[in-house]
Amino acid sequence: MRIRVVGAGVAGLTVAYELASRGAEVELIEREEGPGRGCSWYAGGMVAPWCELESAEPLVCQLGVEALDFWTRRIPVAQTRGSLVVATPRDLPELRLFARRAQEFEEIGGNRIAELEPDLAGRFSRALFFPKEAHLDPRAALETTTRRLAAMANVRLRFGLDAAQAEGEPDWTIDCTGYAAKLELPGLRGVKGEMMILAAPDLNFSRPIRLLHPRHPVYVVPREDKSYMLGATQIENEERARVTARSIVELVNSAYAVHPAFGEAEILETGSDLRPAFFDNLPRIIVRERKIFVNGLFRHGFLLAPALARQCADFIFVGALAPEVMRPATISQNELGSSMIWESASSGAPTV
Repeated sequence: MRIRVVGAGVAGLTVAYELASRGAEVELIEREEGPGRGCSWYAGGMVAPWCELESAEPLVCQLGVEALDFWTRRIPVAQTRGSLVVATPRDLPELRLFARRAQEFEEIGGNRIAELEPDLAGRFSRALFFPKEAHLDPRAALETTTRRLAAMANVRLRFGLDAAQAEGEPDWTIDCTGYAAKLELPGLRGVKGEMMILAAPDLNFSRPIRLLHPRHPVYVVPREDKSYMLGATQIENEERARVTARSIVELVNSAYAVHPAFGEAEILETGSDLRPAFFDNLPRIIVRERKIFVNGLFRHGFLLAPALARQCADFIFVGALAPEVMRPATISQNELGSSMIWESASSGAPTV
């Protein structure tokens, strides 16, 4: 079976890896010169399914649990050190609200916080600790997955090529281009996310730390060489590359509340991009003829991509349906070889 995957962000790479692992001949096409040059490049890298229940639908957690195995065993780039959620004394109601929505955590006090993160000793009296969660460096994960694909005899990687220029007709085309598929997926929107990377040599955090705040929450994710990724902005506009001064100030102020040493940190990088999302912020697998769209991962790219890749491969190889993200709209299950239009299970009308 010959399959063309278009887009080498985290969705495209994991789909290509899953299909190739099952024996398909895979051609991965990316118009940029390397993998993950879109929103995957600017991701936080938190593999935190139970934390996400605070603001996401249960489906995100259900699918996201698969990512823990994928990024620690199949592509072993993640570290399972848990997640820590904290709040300042005045925002402790936010912590209690978070606890009501989340799962698989321990409520801990100041002594346990200091054991987990000595640099936070004396700074917070209460926290939620999610011991099963993990984190990774998105760019390292993209590069590692690409190397795995390059080493497979049944995979062809083609960077710097527009999909319209590709020759030949595959059995299936899998579109994993995110927001770039907007013209073909009218219900898709872009949600802007901004981030920055700081060098803070005086700090030594070993796991993601989320600071809760009713207006300016922030997450701090450790990277190599005592650098930290800061993120949290979620802006309903489609300005792709512009990072605003307001967002930078809010991120730095919130990071300072985590620890004052961030006030002396060096800004290594800022960046922004558009996360692809549908109206309900849930993912879709959309089938049209011999083309499949894997899209709408919103801000859960590394969390959802492994499960969606599996579901996509299950459909192609054995016709298995994933009713939580797709369902038949105009055909019956015994007509899988004919013209197909499918819709999301959460949508009330066919996606055409």
